[in-house]
Amino acid sequence: MSTLKPLQIDIVSDVVCPWCYIGKRRIENALALAPDVPVEINWRPFFLNSWVPREGIGRDEYLTAKFGSVEAYKGIAGRVVAAANEEGLVYRPELVRRQPNTIDCHRLIHWADAQGKSAEMKQRLMELYFRDGGDLTDVIVLVQAAADCGLDADDVRRRLATDEDAELISAQAKDASDKGISGVPTFVFAQKYAVSGAQPAEQLARAIRQVSAEVNAQAAE
Repeated sequence: MSTLKPLQIDIVSDVVCPWCYIGKRRIENALALAPDVPVEINWRPFFLNSWVPREGIGRDEYLTAKFGSVEAYKGIAGRVVAAANEEGLVYRPELVRRQPNTIDCHRLIHWADAQGKSAEMKQRLMELYFRDGGDLTDVIVLVQAAADCGLDADDVRRRLATDEDAELISAQAKDASDKGISGVPTFVFAQKYAVSGAQPAEQLARAIRQVSAEVNAQAAE
């Protein structure tokens, strides 16, 4: 019996992107629909709002800059909240008070990856932000999130106080932009097929099966 070559899936997304929150659940559901396909998932950084300063800005200021007014976002938010609910997720936009720059969140995900916990770390940060209105610019919040995922709190606190891996994360985010990725989430299969947007799980599962079959057919030639 031949063993299948794992399908590499690079997921380019940001922790403050609501469709990335929804897309993460949908890709997980897609993987459950294709349990026989071995995969290797890599979480790749993206800065949805690279203009937001490192210390973050007030949510109202952000919504006004991005959507024209706080009111203008309410209509958009309603649709996203409904889509999140359909996936069993909670998004409470009214709780979000501060819009963070997400480089530190991406550093945490990168560090968690060394322990095989990048998906767990990403989920925790997204839940804090979307469900709980957590302030992801607050070091105490970030350190607690890391500890919740089994990382060493003191170690994380020390590393966050440095610029460790900041350049690496910025370079990876720039690489995604340079490759033409402008909307997230984007799912890149086998480093050559990109699916943009939080597509339905069934559609993602189909893509996983098709690309995996192609990759393994090429490997067998």
